[in-house]
Amino acid sequence: MHEVAPELIGATLLVDGVGGRIVEVEAYDQEDPASHGYRGRTRRNTSMFGPPGRAYVYRSYGIHWCLNLVCEEEGVANAVLVRALEPEYGLDEMRARRGLENPRLLCSGPGKLCQALAITGEHDGLRLDQPPFELRERSGPHDVIAGTRVGITRAADLPWRYAEAGSRFVSRPGAFARPA
Repeated sequence: MHEVAPELIGATLLVDGVGGRIVEVEAYDQEDPASHGYRGRTRRNTSMFGPPGRAYVYRSYGIHWCLNLVCEEEGVANAVLVRALEPEYGLDEMRARRGLENPRLLCSGPGKLCQALAITGEHDGLRLDQPPFELRERSGPHDVIAGTRVGITRAADLPWRYAEAGSRFVSRPGAFARPA
């Protein structure tokens, strides 16, 4: 999972042809007290336990949908939360869904991203290599930086948040301290 998370920076994520380049992610593993898999399998987090290459979609605080990419063998709850994209495909659809014009604000946070890409609980458990998803590998090297995770209270000090250095599309530019 810690190998996968920084490698996702620069990959392209599309849902029904709408999306862009991943510029920010956060890693969560089963031994992490901030992870949904920490206390074991539940009805809500079943998809997080695999198999790998699937979406784990959950509702955060009953308000926002959040998309995680499951990245460990079946039975191990490791996933990467997609925090931000640089919008590149389907901007008009994203603008309509978000009610915004500014491309920087369309996908600069996990809830915003899911709203812009129309990701809901219906996507939970779906394969990332089949429609409606398309996940394209990044081309070439990217300057990836790491920092502490945001929006959590447990294990928030772990440097498991990864982003593209200098991207203006990340959700929260602060808290990045070192190259990944």
